[in-house]
Amino acid sequence: MSINRRHWLRLAAASLTAAWLGVFAIGAPAMAQDKVTVFAAASLKNALDAANAAWTKESAKETTVSYAASSALAKQIEAGAPADVFISADLAWMDYVTEKRLIKDGTRSNFLGNRIVLVAPKDAATPVEIKDGFDLAALVGDGRLAMGAVDSVPAGKYGKAALVKLGIWSSVEDKVASAESVRAALALVSRGEAPYGIVYATDAAADPGVAVVGTFPEDSHPPIIYPIAILSESENTDARAYLDYLTSDKAAPFFTEQGFTVLK
Repeated sequence: MSINRRHWLRLAAASLTAAWLGVFAIGAPAMAQDKVTVFAAASLKNALDAANAAWTKESAKETTVSYAASSALAKQIEAGAPADVFISADLAWMDYVTEKRLIKDGTRSNFLGNRIVLVAPKDAATPVEIKDGFDLAALVGDGRLAMGAVDSVPAGKYGKAALVKLGIWSSVEDKVASAESVRAALALVSRGEAPYGIVYATDAAADPGVAVVGTFPEDSHPPIIYPIAILSESENTDARAYLDYLTSDKAAPFFTEQGFTVLK
């Protein structure tokens, strides 16, 4: 085969490869557009999975969800991660992305409420009276108190605020097993790796391996509010319809059945 012929064949192969890549590159955004991408607090998983399945059945539209601590999701959004909707487990991380001008004006609302509870492995659960000065340190003993990271994970921040208000934070601070999300903290208790943990009531309801032994007074911590918003970079025309569905009376039972309070 001549050099010129080999050169021509290489050019033809390169052109064909480029053409195929171009087809996929053009097709990729269209395929991605078919799904609403949601960044949601880990504590929402059970309820949101059920609501999403119902929305898909009704609308024939699909979702893809990344569940993690609200802090991690907010940082990913700031770094440019592609998503359409953000549901935070507290106001602070939604405020963070709002201040960065990363949500669409007029789409933010307070979506859900929750409670924080003290949990123990189900086979070792004894009721605890949660009040000022209760001896949580003695209950934990030589074990660990599982919590979401108290400086970033919303459930951890609420838990620390409650322990400070009740006057016992200093007695348990060194016993805390810090987890990357509230679901990770829940797992430590469920597996018996920690005798107690502080999680959302909705998380406790979702895990048969734990039992609620006490509920923190509502006035011991800031109100637990989950805000929702469409992100400013979203070009998905289904995002608004999806948000409207989640905040509608039709979707409310998926959340109340898991123990959330639907905010209006």
